[in-house]
Amino acid sequence: MSLTPADPWAPLRALTAARIALGRAGSSLPTQAHLAFQLAHAQARDAVHHVADLDAIAAALQAGGAAPVRVDSAAPDRGTYLLRPDLGRRLAEGASAVLAAAAPPGGVDLAVVIADGLSGVAVERHAAPLVQLLSRALAGDGWTLAPPVLARQGRVALGDAIGVALGARLVLVLIGERPGLSAADSLGAYLTHDPRPGRTDADRNCVSNIRPDGLPVPAAARKLAWLLAEARRRCITGVTLKDDSDATLLR
Repeated sequence: MSLTPADPWAPLRALTAARIALGRAGSSLPTQAHLAFQLAHAQARDAVHHVADLDAIAAALQAGGAAPVRVDSAAPDRGTYLLRPDLGRRLAEGASAVLAAAAPPGGVDLAVVIADGLSGVAVERHAAPLVQLLSRALAGDGWTLAPPVLARQGRVALGDAIGVALGARLVLVLIGERPGLSAADSLGAYLTHDPRPGRTDADRNCVSNIRPDGLPVPAAARKLAWLLAEARRRCITGVTLKDDSDATLLR
């Protein structure tokens, strides 16, 4: 017979990464919980400062038959990027010409942008697999696609300038999300119809928390394929396009 009483919170802790019922040691956290918090905080800081390996992502995309284009934002380095969000929303000098040279004639339905954002770890782990699954989901539906774009030191709005340069009717930005204390590798996806500078978050659809312990990559690909199809059909995104993709799974 155990002398330790059963912990009624144990079944709930097994279902979430949230910090619940940590207990206490006097007026402080128990040592194990304190150390776990410090580790999570360090992982979040590392993810923010981590320089994404865009070469590895490019190689993965090339293995799938794509020919990615590389551009930089106007933020010259990681430190400046973190201190000046506005620079991460603008293309570096000469980047528009690089994109224009790679743009298919006549414009395209969709441009996919992979930006390191605030978690290079997230884009390294999840961006290329998501692009590959999404490409398969869109195959056969008449989509015209721009070459995928890898953007260093990019923010979400950088996709608007990239979409203009590529003549894209829709732009999908896959970007590392700001790490939390339970997830340092979360990828976000932002979809915008008729991208152009000056667009706001109200003009975009967002699918967030893409990671194995959040929204798995295959599920995210299905959700984004539905949103893309509706955005192309109805020529809208943002607050006017509601995500009813889950309802279609019940039919």
